[in-house]
Amino acid sequence: MNKSKNVFETRFCRHLDELKWLYMELYGNDAMFAELCDSMSRFYQERNEDLKILDLEREAQPDWYKKNDMLGMMFYIDNFAGNMKGVQSKLDYIEKSNVNYIHLMPFLDTVEGRSDGGYAVADFRKVQEKLGTMEDLEHLTAACHKKKINVCMDFVMNHTSEDHAWAKKARQGDEEYQSRYFFFDDFTIPGMYENTVPQVFPTTAPGNFTWLPDAKKHVMTTFYPYQWDLNYRNPRVFNEMMYNFLFLANKGIDIIRIDAVPYIWKELYTSCRNLPQVHTIVRMMRMIGEIVCPGILLLGEVVMEPEKVVPYFGTVEKPECHMLYNVTTMATTWHTVATRNVRLLKQQLDIVNRLPKEYVFLNYLRCHDDIGWGLDYGALMQEGIGERSHKQYLNDYFQGYAGASNSRGELYNADPLTGDARFCGTTASMCGIEKAVCEDGCGSDALERAVRLDVMLHAYMFMQSGIPVIYGGDEIGQLNDYSYKENPHKAADSRYIHRGAMDWKAAGQIEDVTTVPGKIFSQLDRLEKIRKSEKVFMADADTWTIDTWDESVLCIGRYYEDEKIIGLFNFSEYDKTAWINETDGTYVDMISGRRMQASGVNIPAYGFYYLKKENEPGGDSDEIL
Repeated sequence: MNKSKNVFETRFCRHLDELKWLYMELYGNDAMFAELCDSMSRFYQERNEDLKILDLEREAQPDWYKKNDMLGMMFYIDNFAGNMKGVQSKLDYIEKSNVNYIHLMPFLDTVEGRSDGGYAVADFRKVQEKLGTMEDLEHLTAACHKKKINVCMDFVMNHTSEDHAWAKKARQGDEEYQSRYFFFDDFTIPGMYENTVPQVFPTTAPGNFTWLPDAKKHVMTTFYPYQWDLNYRNPRVFNEMMYNFLFLANKGIDIIRIDAVPYIWKELYTSCRNLPQVHTIVRMMRMIGEIVCPGILLLGEVVMEPEKVVPYFGTVEKPECHMLYNVTTMATTWHTVATRNVRLLKQQLDIVNRLPKEYVFLNYLRCHDDIGWGLDYGALMQEGIGERSHKQYLNDYFQGYAGASNSRGELYNADPLTGDARFCGTTASMCGIEKAVCEDGCGSDALERAVRLDVMLHAYMFMQSGIPVIYGGDEIGQLNDYSYKENPHKAADSRYIHRGAMDWKAAGQIEDVTTVPGKIFSQLDRLEKIRKSEKVFMADADTWTIDTWDESVLCIGRYYEDEKIIGLFNFSEYDKTAWINETDGTYVDMISGRRMQASGVNIPAYGFYYLKKENEPGGDSDEIL
């Protein structure tokens, strides 16, 4: 016990001065800070011994998550396996998929019909009844840890559901609880906010405030009317939310995904986005975690260009988030699919590659959310491509209406006034597998091309700097699910098209390479094992792009210690030649095993190569492709 107490005291003393300074700068409340410190000690004492051992192991190896074996999978618990016990029963499948990091989409208590996919939390310490209990969560995380699988969850700290206990008391007139939100008697101050604060959902949820007839007050609701923004100017809000954070960490969660990070602090006469106080809060959260549960990671959801999200990493001396999403690169990837032009994507990758290696990005092809076309329109304008017309083209393309597209999917939150809209669809359907299966048949050339595109995009994602995450079902080429339209709680939200239930019948075909699930699963399995076995895929490897002199072919180089690999990716439906000229030796295609020169490489339609440089002399290459 004394040794354990000493561990806590050492961590606490290491951070005390900075933590107190930041807290007092923000709140100036000694009593509330003392309460926070006492609560941190209590949560540490309540943390079980297995988690404390894991904390010590990760403290001793702080870069544990930057290795080349990290591969994530995200899914909704009910869609994937019914409930938490179901997920536990599928851990062998997850392990077979080479996944060691699962992101369980929002599972905390919410109200059907006004849940925003689980992001409107009614109780931060209760699991949705249909998904299980907190005890089930503890059993699941313990089972995952035995298989060396990390568990990620969403921590929705910007707002609560209107069904949260705080909100109910606030609605009833309790001023103490109203102070935990943003309540106003009339629209004078809300109107002043509206002058500077952008709207998140101008079509489906316009404005940033909601009138409550029963309370006769306006409340700030940045997202949906049933999601009430928390007031972090109130230290009680910060403290209580940190207690929720530590409570969940003690259930065995390894990665806390902070939802909507830039929105956390609100200030009149500003955009209420990315304010300095947000960084103070995240920095304090990082230190609280390092004191109580240093084995956990903070993943920030910050939807901006890579160079603009960098402040959320903090500094080497004062870090904030451990990891951030690479959102812009994801959107630019699909732009590249639609245009067959890699120029903008190459520019994006060059920006990411210039950032310090300490910064870890999560890379993905798609997630639970829609795809917004937040591209670098300044760069596109220099090529004569206008923002509105290009967004229109991308949405037309992925609906299958333009650009010789084979994609299928639906728009989300379309605004007829601005012409803006986002897009929804699974990776497989966007790659043309749905169209090929439904219109051309399972043995068609169109299906082969679509599968090739799907696999090439995953191969490209694995080559990026950072940690790859796939959406559950993408490993078997799962298609769009249109059944959401039959559910009155989901019909208005087209994002459910790519949130369909896991097709376990299709997953049963992964050993049969004549089927689509078998083709995709087996090829991804090969790539994932290559990535885990080659140290050049470490997160801190040198990464750069190479000119190919063909607008449809992307080339990425990686170098770590004495190893070098070159990835070539053809975003065109036509055979292409990558006019690279790497003359430093002979290369081996890691997929076929052929030895070749990395010069004037011919790449089939939607094809790719992983070319590894031979370190030992091996004579002449077998061929020049």
